[in-house]
Amino acid sequence: MSNRIAKSLMVGGTTLVTEAAWNQELEAKHERLVEWLNAEGLAGVLIRRNENVAWLTGGAVEVRVLIPAETGVASLLVTAAGKRYYLTTENEAARLNDEEFGGLDFEPVLFPWFDDDTQAWAAKLAGGRLGSDTFRAGLTPVDLYPLRASLSESEIARYRWLGAETAAATVQALDRLEPGLSEFDLEAITAQLLLGRGILPSVALYAVDERIFKYKHAVARGRRLQQYGMLNLCTRRWGLTISITRFVHFGAPPTDLVERFKSAARVNRQLLNATRAGASSAALFKAGQAAYAQEGFAGEERFHHQGGATGYGEREWVATPNGAQVVLDRQAFAWNPSIRGGKIEDTVLLRDGVIENLTPTPELPILFEEMVDGSDYAAAGLLVK
Repeated sequence: MSNRIAKSLMVGGTTLVTEAAWNQELEAKHERLVEWLNAEGLAGVLIRRNENVAWLTGGAVEVRVLIPAETGVASLLVTAAGKRYYLTTENEAARLNDEEFGGLDFEPVLFPWFDDDTQAWAAKLAGGRLGSDTFRAGLTPVDLYPLRASLSESEIARYRWLGAETAAATVQALDRLEPGLSEFDLEAITAQLLLGRGILPSVALYAVDERIFKYKHAVARGRRLQQYGMLNLCTRRWGLTISITRFVHFGAPPTDLVERFKSAARVNRQLLNATRAGASSAALFKAGQAAYAQEGFAGEERFHHQGGATGYGEREWVATPNGAQVVLDRQAFAWNPSIRGGKIEDTVLLRDGVIENLTPTPELPILFEEMVDGSDYAAAGLLVK
């Protein structure tokens, strides 16, 4: 069964993914999913979570309407026999056909908006034991993360674009900041720059001055910027997600804050250096823990998670003392070590043993610009105005 999409992925007149590469990605994912279904003894799987819909369709399909919701206005069904369907309501059918599924060979299954027959239709079409990525009575719960953890070349191409554009928007937002703006202003400025690029903000942590030192997850509360501002955000497009944090300081920053940034950068460097295929979540936690102690901040890791794997979730998993998850090649990570007001956070890709930073901001001061075993462990420092 062909999963042909009759176009290349174009953004701003530039081809990110060719038609041939996009189709290769789609076919490989379909074959992997069908093979998995047969191995699991499932007749089919009902896919409702937004990240899994985006993954299986190569980012070509967006069914999200309510931004915070885990699910959208359509579900996918893939059977062990290799058949593909999308199930949705009649009022959504025209747009989904024209703008989402029209280039793919998923067969539509429609029903009235007031009579959701998704599960009944899925069970009938699968004709046997049915899995689901969301909890539904009578269906077998499944986790598709292991299938989507390692990224294809075309996914990496999309990811590079998203990382670069998110980083550029963040730098532009920093440039626009000035004392007197509220945390809500910081949020609005950054969101405008992202949305104008077709990028959806998914985490918005914007804080100023003492709130940066007091809280690890400082959602905007309206305080006005005096000297120190933080843009801490995640973004989404094509189902993929980017994490980044950057700071601005008006006037010379305190020496101890500068030193804490350097220490956080060294912890980040150790975490990146430990991020190698086969490394466990527990081993990565211990690497961060040891790095904090080496910097003179033993126990700092207890105040906040240190990050972990990303991709189709802001964090697919975080490193924990007993974590059993294992690093894969071609997997994305976002580490976020922080030390009392100083923090480093970027999204990186592990590919063939080399760490690639997807969110570089060379316009900002660089801490520890060096290559180690082919990997760039540079970290962004404070922008001082």
